[in-house]
Amino acid sequence: MFRNQILICGGTGCTSNHSRDIIAEFNKQIAERNLAKDVQVIMTGCFGLCAVGPVVIVYPEGAFYSCVQVSDVTEIIEEHILKGRIVTRLLHKEPDKAEVIKSLEDTNFYKMQTRVALRNCGVINPENIDEYIAFDGYQALIKVLTEMTPQEVIDVVKKSGLRGRGGAGFPTGMKWQFTHDAVGDEKYVCVNADEGDPGAFMDRSILEGDPHAVLEAMTIAAFAVGAHQGYIYVRAEYPIAVERCKVAIRQAREYNLLGKNILGLGFDFDIDIRLGAGAFVCGEETALMTSIEGNRGEPRPRPPFPAVKGLFGKPTLLNNVETYANICQIILKGADWFASMGTEKSKGTKVFALGGKITNTGLVEIPMGTPLRTIIEDIGGGIPNGKKFKAAQTGGPSGGCIPAQYMDIPIDYENLAKIGSIVGSGGLIVMDEDNCMVDIAKFFLEFTVDESCGKCTPCRVGTRRLLELLEKVTNGNGTLEDLDKMKELCYYIKENSLCGLGQTAPNPVLSTLQFFRDEYVAHVVDKKCPAGVCKNLFHFTITDACKGCTLCARKCPVGAITGTVKEKHLIDTTKCIKCGLCMENCKFKAIIKE
Repeated sequence: MFRNQILICGGTGCTSNHSRDIIAEFNKQIAERNLAKDVQVIMTGCFGLCAVGPVVIVYPEGAFYSCVQVSDVTEIIEEHILKGRIVTRLLHKEPDKAEVIKSLEDTNFYKMQTRVALRNCGVINPENIDEYIAFDGYQALIKVLTEMTPQEVIDVVKKSGLRGRGGAGFPTGMKWQFTHDAVGDEKYVCVNADEGDPGAFMDRSILEGDPHAVLEAMTIAAFAVGAHQGYIYVRAEYPIAVERCKVAIRQAREYNLLGKNILGLGFDFDIDIRLGAGAFVCGEETALMTSIEGNRGEPRPRPPFPAVKGLFGKPTLLNNVETYANICQIILKGADWFASMGTEKSKGTKVFALGGKITNTGLVEIPMGTPLRTIIEDIGGGIPNGKKFKAAQTGGPSGGCIPAQYMDIPIDYENLAKIGSIVGSGGLIVMDEDNCMVDIAKFFLEFTVDESCGKCTPCRVGTRRLLELLEKVTNGNGTLEDLDKMKELCYYIKENSLCGLGQTAPNPVLSTLQFFRDEYVAHVVDKKCPAGVCKNLFHFTITDACKGCTLCARKCPVGAITGTVKEKHLIDTTKCIKCGLCMENCKFKAIIKE
């Protein structure tokens, strides 16, 4: 037994902020002070509260230290570990509150969450199978292989009401049933870890923090549908997730939890990894399978669906990472337990990657049906800098924007569909009054145009034409007729594109046209961008408040500002590149955007 355990986030966010250096420094100082028998350093997955990383938690007190630097390690060792005195200055502080938070569970960020898919993230060392087993790991697999038939497993998943967490929300149990019933001499089980939505990192964090949960669930699924080979399709841009999956697979094989005759119970199943090159379209199930086969990732017409004819022409089950992350808990705790959370048609919890103009960026897991306001204001800590909430974008390039008037909408599949958005894989980008909604629509459409595989004309050409119309509007050359053309083109693309990515590509445009049409009209009629974002529709002006300090002229990278000391300066709009440095650096607030 260790007297103290020091848990340090080893997820991508904290790793990029030097958490590995912090781990190394803790290990170094613990060795130098001969504390190795008393103090254990554990690298975990993501704790979720990315805004205040790197995160360090010291047990048994559970002291929650945020924004820790390598230079803080000595103080934590000397004060907390050696003297038993919590380092108060490093304890997390809630925004706009004086008191410190002593434990992670006491934060508003955590109080309203229900962690199922993320239950082990930030709790265990993801590279140690023994820690996963200590938290009931592989108990669900043992139960399935010793007590249940394949159909009984499928029936439990059906009864739970679990729906696919990758975007479409198709009932998971039905997909398993279709694959089980399909006729084939060989079947496959695959996991979609491609996750290409801007701002989304749910699946990555689960693989980084709890990879064995996915391996165990895939093995259960393989037993249920009759497969003996599985593939994890993960994008190569996720190096930490890839490495931890490799470690987990190796460990599971060593423990006879993968491979031939698993646990001596007569079932064979193994898993291999296939790396994606980062094509957004490979998040679509048929394109993903085409890529695994070694071909260019392009979607196939459906039917036949993958459950009948998928990978290598064989019946194939494909779910995303988060979907699998729920399976073991459903098997162990029962379908009724899972179905008790959420709404009538949207059961369980959903993980969201909360980003954008929000105080608490990070991963949150909430019961389906939780109001958007709760996520934004209570869990997310509200909009920083006193700004007003304007919209939340869900579902990435395939989703829509939820305006402030729907702040109290329960987040689930049905309610979001009613207002032209989707739950999607779980990206939730928050926007404030400084965001231009026309520019937001353009941003997502630019992404779609770049990522279109080009196989079908409606997506390849249609999204390009739609983007050209948006660019025309943001450049100040649009007309009201263009807005009608955009709407018509959106529906054409939706109705005629080959795959779900093309069919949903117009959603950001349609939702912003519906809820923020006044902004489009302002761009077209008034030639103004109300948010001051679209560069062709605003200019900087120096007011009479200018004191002639010359700072703006010295900061201007193109020499567009002239004037003498103690006299009002002028901006040459023909030279100005609208970088905003002058306004940012003006101490007298004498520069405005018009």
